[in-house]
Amino acid sequence: MPLRPARCYTELKKPPYTRREYIQGVPPPKITKFVMGNPHVNYDCILYLKAIEAAQIRHNALEAARVMAHKYLSRNIGDMNYTLIIRTYPHHVLRENKMMAFAGADRLQDGMRLAFGKPIGTAARVFHGTIIIEIRSMK
Repeated sequence: MPLRPARCYTELKKPPYTRREYIQGVPPPKITKFVMGNPHVNYDCILYLKAIEAAQIRHNALEAARVMAHKYLSRNIGDMNYTLIIRTYPHHVLRENKMMAFAGADRLQDGMRLAFGKPIGTAARVFHGTIIIEIRSMK
């Protein structure tokens, strides 16, 4: 099953769904490293990526941002001259009610009956002003 577009999960419509002890089959988040670079760097400059509106950021988007930021910083200023910190964690479990999309599917599936959905991933819920990524560096 392909990944749905981010617009399907961006809005904060429902309360957080985070209690993993009650949820069966939650896939692990793709992002596993939250601190990269040199954590002992003496920094002069701190850069923040902040959320400008309330939204949900999926775990694969956080991982993609981490990979690209790490690649850019290591190429341009060197591996030992910065610290990259991901400040949010994807706690919210995303659900999807999978639908069949082929001829005759209406006879096979149940439609909106029992439409709660299965866990497909996780997301970080951020609000206005929440720090998502922090970069510490020398000038």
